[in-house]
Amino acid sequence: MLETGSPAPDVVLEDTDGRTVRLSDYQGDNAVLVYFMRSTSCPVCNRHVQDLIRRRDELAAAGVRVLVAVPEDRQAAAEWKVRRQIPFPVLTGRRRLIYFGAAHLALLERTTASTSRPATRPVTALAR
Repeated sequence: MLETGSPAPDVVLEDTDGRTVRLSDYQGDNAVLVYFMRSTSCPVCNRHVQDLIRRRDELAAAGVRVLVAVPEDRQAAAEWKVRRQIPFPVLTGRRRLIYFGAAHLALLERTTASTSRPATRPVTALAR
């Protein structure tokens, strides 16, 4: 379990187009908000994503990049993204399903030259 302020692990996921996405790819960029969904069928999670969509201009103006991570396979994730008109990158586990256990938000702060990895706030727990 990560603790508040601990470095984020360099999670490697895949987007719905099959491209590899590493959290470290965003080092040095503006903040990145990763929303880990319990399931694309979770009504609470879907309401949270809709809230992020409604607030996307506000988040973009603040320099926050939003990513949505789901436990489903790439095809199911792509179908959900189209059906729900999700404007953010949707990420899945690479070559295996990832079970996130519960929905979590992770805000990866900008990194500086003195930090090797971004920190998370609040804590995000990943379970296999």
